[in-house]
Amino acid sequence: MNKFLLIGGLVAATSLSTAASADMLDDIISSGTLRCAITLDFPPMGMRDENNEPAGFDVDYCNDLADALGVTAEIVDTPFPERIPALMSGRVDVGVASTSDTLERAKTVGMSIPYYAFENAVVGNEDAAMESWEDMKGKTIGATAGTYEAIWIEGQIEEWGEGELRPYQTQADVFLALSQGQIDATVSTVEVAEANVNSGNFPGLVIVDKAPMVPDYVALFTMRQEYGLLNYLDLFVNQQVRTGRYAELYAKWIGEGEPADLTIQNVYR
Repeated sequence: MNKFLLIGGLVAATSLSTAASADMLDDIISSGTLRCAITLDFPPMGMRDENNEPAGFDVDYCNDLADALGVTAEIVDTPFPERIPALMSGRVDVGVASTSDTLERAKTVGMSIPYYAFENAVVGNEDAAMESWEDMKGKTIGATAGTYEAIWIEGQIEEWGEGELRPYQTQADVFLALSQGQIDATVSTVEVAEANVNSGNFPGLVIVDKAPMVPDYVALFTMRQEYGLLNYLDLFVNQQVRTGRYAELYAKWIGEGEPADLTIQNVYR
């Protein structure tokens, strides 16, 4: 065989091998930008500040991830129902959007180990005269479509055999409808419930009770075949906890107290 043809073939094979081994982690680093899907009507995790700039726990988390990668963060405001479609359509690289790590979602996207965990609260309109979570029985309850809370409420209504679930596109829509008396109650994370009730933007709301739901573990997500990026995300979450940055962000955005434990006995250590 002609030695020049042999060398040329080797070079071509090497080039193809290099191209084949490139992945989203490499692409993000090469592009210099990390595009994060974040829901900006979910305070204190994602919101807009007085200058209309993105702010909140998830925004800082995305910025930290971008810093670790040595790139610039681009915050893409993404309503809850659009989080996974935004990834699948290529509009974002990673979701940092308080996304519950359900088995159903894991059929479509790859999810990291949990980076946060929520407990949930029942929020009612003060005219609905509710004293406990069980008083939601028979009521009209609103929630953001497709969320962990909406799925739980739907299950409760089915179990009770009465009541109605009204789905909304955004968390802000839910609280506005609740404030206006269009629905009787909603279920949201304790953090979001407290932020919205204390904001003064939604008069007539009260936190009724904690909802008896298991902790809502949320994960970062990306394309499920991107093993290199998923491994990096797992290590990043680990680093955020062990360096104290997770606790620092909790204190900044949530307040006093200990952040939720991200370990699960006999599972996450």
